[in-house]
Amino acid sequence: MSVDLIENKVVNSGLITLNLEDFLPTTPLIELDIKPWLFKELILQEKPFREHIKAFDWSVYKDKIVVFTCSADAIVPVWAYMLLGVAVHPFAKRFFFGSNQIAEEILCFEAINEVDFSQYKDVRMIVKGCGEKPIPTQAYVAIMSKLLPFAKSVMYGEACSNVPVFKRK
Repeated sequence: MSVDLIENKVVNSGLITLNLEDFLPTTPLIELDIKPWLFKELILQEKPFREHIKAFDWSVYKDKIVVFTCSADAIVPVWAYMLLGVAVHPFAKRFFFGSNQIAEEILCFEAINEVDFSQYKDVRMIVKGCGEKPIPTQAYVAIMSKLLPFAKSVMYGEACSNVPVFKRK
């Protein structure tokens, strides 16, 4: 009696899957909201702000990525965020202004830009579509700009269910 083996066509297809989750930062992103540091949570007064910076224990941000923000509808001069950067620099891995989402996008783009995409020359690629973490749409656009000069084809989704995006002619 002969046994028919089940062939795994996905494994034998030569497709390479890129998971954009691999480009997301693994270091925690911590938001530092300066709203409580403002007078009546609305006005930045330079002297008290500088005193607060000086008295703050910046070591709590050791090896973290810090994102400066202000949740109050206040006018905060740019130099205030620069002062925060000076203070956190000896401790934090990185620091940004804005939101965790913006910082995550920047770090994702930096990780994508570090890859030598020539390794994917004439390769059939799948950019994974679903995963555990949300991926910024801009990351999908950035990965396409890097793959287009090299890949033979690019699909979106999973090997068993994908959407063709690009095929070299």
